[in-house]
Amino acid sequence: MLKTGEKIRAFREQRGYTLQELSRRANLSLSYLSEIERGAKKPSLKTLEKIARVFNVDKAQLVEETPAGAGLLPGEKIRLLRTGKKMSLQELAQKAKLSVSYLSEIERGTVYPSLATLRRVAGGLGVPAGSLLGREACVGERLKKLREERGLTQSQLARQAGVTPGLIGQIEQGKVQPSLKTLEKVAGAMGVSPCYFLLESGSAEQILSMAGPGLRELLLHPNVQAVLSLICDLKEKELQFILNFIQLYKRSGVS
Repeated sequence: MLKTGEKIRAFREQRGYTLQELSRRANLSLSYLSEIERGAKKPSLKTLEKIARVFNVDKAQLVEETPAGAGLLPGEKIRLLRTGKKMSLQELAQKAKLSVSYLSEIERGTVYPSLATLRRVAGGLGVPAGSLLGREACVGERLKKLREERGLTQSQLARQAGVTPGLIGQIEQGKVQPSLKTLEKVAGAMGVSPCYFLLESGSAEQILSMAGPGLRELLLHPNVQAVLSLICDLKEKELQFILNFIQLYKRSGVS
């Protein structure tokens, strides 16, 4: 199994680029790029995106595969949640009262944070600390629920995400924890952020905190407010009827 640095070197040699040429095209220092290829340093997501653009490939092709049962590391969760909230590394470091370099090392997996540090980072992200700890069991439950809401079989989802149906089944049963690459593929296939699978349910404030400015503006639109006020007075069966209708409408593919 090739590591990230080895994959980058392989792509570079396939393209016929020297280390200096790739450094120039990706706007990265030659020494830093050399360290990445040698495995001495792990590249950030932004760095991978720069290199992937030069090679004209998806950044996922440069990421080292995580063993199937390993799940996400705390640093990977932090990065997913931070980018989902459109926060810079500097902003989160300031909120969590950590140095930018230390937070960067946590995200890249070169250091493992203490519980106290994870709590500070969770506070900076505005999420429960459990979102960064070992609560991956809910990933499979949420995946299954969302898949069924979308009206997809395991095989259909697997085909759209470019993974095997067996892997989807194992994740849903909690037998396997998805890697970062797999989580991004599945989330992309269902049109949600990978953060959806990490956040604890039942918190409206938490969901709203992850919403972008466009969604928040939409929720404040008079027409949306009118719909919400009508929903408040519905009985359980009436609300379920509307939810079923929305799911049926989405499955129909009507635009």
